[in-house]
Amino acid sequence: MERSVRPETRELGAALTAALERTGASVGMVYLLPAGARALRLAVLSGAPLDIAAPWTRVALGDPVPVADAVADGRLVWLADQEEMARRYPRPGLVLPYRFSLAALPLAADGTTWGGLVVLWPAGHPPTLSPRETEALRAGAERMADVVRTAAGTGDPLLPGPHPFLAHPADPAAPGAAQAAAALAFADRLPGGSCALDLDGRVTFVTRAAAELLGLPAERLLGALPWEALPWLDAPAVEDRYRAALISRETTAFTAVRPPGHRLRFRLHPDASGISVRVIPLPDLPEGGTRPRSAGESAGRRPAPPATPGRAGTLYHLMHLAAMFTEAVGVRDVAERTAEQMTPALGAQALALLLARDGRLRLVGHSGCDPELAERLYSVPVGAGTPEVRAFTGGSPLFFQSARELRAAYPSAGDRTPEGAWAFVPLIASGRPVGSLVLGFDRPRGFHSPERAVLSSLAGLIAQALDRARLYDAKHELVHSLQAGLLPHGLPRVPGLDVAARYLPAAVGMDVGGDFYDVIRLGDTACAVTIGDVQGHNVDAAALMGQVRTAVHATAGAPPGEVLARTNRLLLDLDPGLFTSCLYAHLDLARHRAVLATAGHPPPLCRHPDGRTASLDVPPGLLLGIEATAEYPETEVPLPPGALLALFTDGLVEVPGVHLDTTIADLAARIARGDPADLDALADAVVEHACRTAPRNDDMALVLLRTHP
Repeated sequence: MERSVRPETRELGAALTAALERTGASVGMVYLLPAGARALRLAVLSGAPLDIAAPWTRVALGDPVPVADAVADGRLVWLADQEEMARRYPRPGLVLPYRFSLAALPLAADGTTWGGLVVLWPAGHPPTLSPRETEALRAGAERMADVVRTAAGTGDPLLPGPHPFLAHPADPAAPGAAQAAAALAFADRLPGGSCALDLDGRVTFVTRAAAELLGLPAERLLGALPWEALPWLDAPAVEDRYRAALISRETTAFTAVRPPGHRLRFRLHPDASGISVRVIPLPDLPEGGTRPRSAGESAGRRPAPPATPGRAGTLYHLMHLAAMFTEAVGVRDVAERTAEQMTPALGAQALALLLARDGRLRLVGHSGCDPELAERLYSVPVGAGTPEVRAFTGGSPLFFQSARELRAAYPSAGDRTPEGAWAFVPLIASGRPVGSLVLGFDRPRGFHSPERAVLSSLAGLIAQALDRARLYDAKHELVHSLQAGLLPHGLPRVPGLDVAARYLPAAVGMDVGGDFYDVIRLGDTACAVTIGDVQGHNVDAAALMGQVRTAVHATAGAPPGEVLARTNRLLLDLDPGLFTSCLYAHLDLARHRAVLATAGHPPPLCRHPDGRTASLDVPPGLLLGIEATAEYPETEVPLPPGALLALFTDGLVEVPGVHLDTTIADLAARIARGDPADLDALADAVVEHACRTAPRNDDMALVLLRTHP
């Protein structure tokens, strides 16, 4: 039974297939970006099997992947050919070494990015997109964005499901029975054999001659993947030619040997609906001739199915995993990427990663585990007599061909353990165990020596990535604890003034930032507010930020220009080699006025009581730390009851490819539309919008102040 699919998801699928038809493209993918998420999720797929798209079901916003760049920059990304893909995006170029063209563009509406669209053309596309294709892509993206925006507006946002929805174009009218019989007779009369594969690679049609050449009855071939039904076709080169035909839409060919020595030539003719295959017999190998044998095959017996797929798809999945580990940061990131890539690559039903910490093996990532198994593996003492602990403490992998065999060795596994094969592999980094990898398969099977070696090598790769990720997490926690300690833990209560502040670290990278803010009470009717940004993203920047904030705090109450001048001289005495922008404002609530001075910092926005919102005209001074004799002119502005000031750092308004005046105007419009009576809600809305509109590579600080009406 087909799983339940929301009508909006089907509408996305219809929009995707319509865009493919209008542009002549062969493969399409629709990604969604849930609110607050830092990764795109594949929601709809058309024109390719899920196995090929599996490495791209999750794309982090900072990944070096075309759709991530399209969403980050708000533009169409075009790759004319395989060479350009390999040059600009090495990771996908490594995993998809085929001839095709690609376009990626964001799904955006009302200033919000809701996801991304990726479209592939087969080999032979011209080096540029035509105006008609560009317009069709943009129209399709707008239609998709509108579907997602409308769903979000109803309070029931459209979220990607556990598996992408497979959208298929409308099937042409089926031929009559007489025509179908004539077509079958025509195929049977051709020399050699013929069969057809769908886009998932499964056999949908086979002639009698083809079945005889392949050595299996037609009923055993229909619905099967050729490399599973015919073990002698289970070779990387075979699936590579299939994938090449599917992606490039070009005819490909290969020769294989059916035991004991029957040579067959296969030609694959692809189109948008599947692949037609011609099978032509070649002269057999001479008696006693040699040929390559599949893993596990011996004379006189059929090779057993491998524990891992062992085909080109597996190799590309694992190459992709290795490339992703070079970019992964943090234990959680490594665990998520491992679970997403290895489960389909190894043909496993369940995968769990356990990392040793505080005398226990703790579950840090899993895929396909039922709730009972995930709960059992959540936190396991290293003294427990379980297979995952045994693999960890003993440093050797454990393989069980079935759950029955597992329960015989470890009764604690329980009767409800899925009945397939199980593998428990130690994660060893730099010669020491750091955790365990648990793999469960959907059916009993053996683990041959080459497959055990592959799993052990993979476990070593994962262990090294996790070990590096733990060091990253430790440093990340240290530097952000340092930064949190340098920022104010609370804001003072000033009679007649409402205050709200937000600080958000950079969305990418792990370095500590230099943004700071402070609100200083100067009495019952006056206060000072300051905000600034130290150049750089490292511990030095954070330390200087703390010194600048302390210096401003120590001189608060003096005229704003003097406060900045004293702070500037202090920075030059310290000679940190870093520059700092800073804005300082003195608010006199009794006289309803504010006096401001700035050292190269963006001027604040002011929302007047009637709702008009614009930047204040504050003459800019030099950045702090450049010139000892620098002066900082002061500006006095009225601050009537009900007025609102918004101070911010540039990380809140900088968007790649968009002029700063445009983004500041957008911020002003959002503040004008917000409810000034609820500063906390307004601050949250401003920061959330900034995070949704573009990936932020800098820290963000925002301070809102409103005088009581």
